[in-house]
Amino acid sequence: MNYCVILVVILVVSFSISVTSGSHERVILRAIIKEEKSNKNGEFAIDLNATNFDSVFNDTPTPFAILEFFAHCKPYVILTRSNFMSCRCPACRNYKPHYEKVARLFNGPDASHPGIILMTRVDCALTINSNLCDKFSVTRFPMLFWGPPKKFIGGGWDPKQEKSEIIPIENGQTADILLGWINKQLGRSYGFDDGKHEKEHLQANTSDSGQIAKAIYDIEEATFTAFGIILDHKMITPATRASLIKFLQLLVAHHPSKRCRKGSAEILVNFDDLCPSQTMSVNNEKAESCTKKGALGNYHICGKEVPRGYWMYCRGSKNDTRGFSCGLWVLLHSLSVRVEDGESNMAFRSTCDFIHNFFICEECRQHFYGMCSSISSPFKKARDFALWLWSAHNKVNERLAKEEASLETGDPEFPKAIWPPKKLCSSCYLKTSKENGKIEWDENEVFKFLVSYYGKGLVTLQKEMEQQSGSQTEKIVAEEVVGSTHAVVVPVGAALAIAVASCAFGALAYIWRSRQKNRKYKYNSLKNI
Repeated sequence: MNYCVILVVILVVSFSISVTSGSHERVILRAIIKEEKSNKNGEFAIDLNATNFDSVFNDTPTPFAILEFFAHCKPYVILTRSNFMSCRCPACRNYKPHYEKVARLFNGPDASHPGIILMTRVDCALTINSNLCDKFSVTRFPMLFWGPPKKFIGGGWDPKQEKSEIIPIENGQTADILLGWINKQLGRSYGFDDGKHEKEHLQANTSDSGQIAKAIYDIEEATFTAFGIILDHKMITPATRASLIKFLQLLVAHHPSKRCRKGSAEILVNFDDLCPSQTMSVNNEKAESCTKKGALGNYHICGKEVPRGYWMYCRGSKNDTRGFSCGLWVLLHSLSVRVEDGESNMAFRSTCDFIHNFFICEECRQHFYGMCSSISSPFKKARDFALWLWSAHNKVNERLAKEEASLETGDPEFPKAIWPPKKLCSSCYLKTSKENGKIEWDENEVFKFLVSYYGKGLVTLQKEMEQQSGSQTEKIVAEEVVGSTHAVVVPVGAALAIAVASCAFGALAYIWRSRQKNRKYKYNSLKNI
């Protein structure tokens, strides 16, 4: 048995073990209330109960949370194991519009300030929540608490406790008072007249290297959006089917989000059943099963919690700027710094074919594919692919900067610029011509920056969360997002990278898919016995 086959066997066994023993599934409630609920009831705060309490706080990207305990109930409700108290339903009903007015600023797809505060609530009238309300020493309604989301997990609040990051909000009886308390806490000046995407709160991601950590959520959002576009526009045809499979293979191996790797793997394993090639005629007729209305549309490529409905790192100052295009670029860069030398050319071709076949902007994809076509010899090093993508991105920015300046269609807060700026990587610059402004780059330093920024930097947020808590729950959450990369080592991803580096990427994925399909066939056979 040769070296390549041995590596593939090791990989398949490792991956099988991880699948069967593996991921602690999360069932989280998105911070974005379903559109129909928001429109009908004007509700933006997240309803929690004892079953989803920890998972929601685990998975939110916001640095702060407010938790309201209320009672919408019968005349009496049990608050502690030994005491009864009147359920002040009128007071809770009267307070609800005030709380929702504040929640609308921070929760929901039209939030003025998304990604800052998660507004939640728990109904103590429900029997399922009695122990939870008891743990937080609830003695009145409504009762509000403030703190980092992770500090609410598995915890509680005791009025006798001297030091706690969970703070009771003593005075929040009206929307104005509550928002004033929040502004004082954060040193902000939020107002109810704030429009969506207020400029003063935009993240200066071009000058703050720490901002890239938040892009993990935007990468998930962009992955979902790209997959949705493919299904909405019925873009899977006999001619494009293979390129989608190859890109899914790339996502399974190297997407920085574990839930996106898992979702991509589920689609990839079942792809032949969900989108069988024999149902497509030679005249490129789209199979209905390969659209959003078909079986493929029932799969969530990054889990049920995505999309969230807003951008963080990629948030523009106007609704029609940045967002998806920014998220897709960050995804591609994150993939480019995670591949190994042996798979660099396959990753390059998969990326080029994906953009050419599935990017919705015709002019953009033609420009991109033109840059792809200019490469005559295969890449042999991962470094070469990462630097090519970086150079291509700068060429796109340079071209679009001129167009946006003349047409005034760009984002005034985030104009297209050469990347990275000196503030982020001064060592990347050797010299700049005074005559034409042309930059001479130190490509070794550029590559180091790319690996650090889109590798280690991209997952810093999850690593910090783990360090702050140190709890087992935090470690599980961190594992949900930290990806396979030679910058951030993960056993399964590393095994895959080694095998791919030594073998043909397509052959490896074929073996893996076959193994998974065989396992699924055996499982279904056992069920029918």
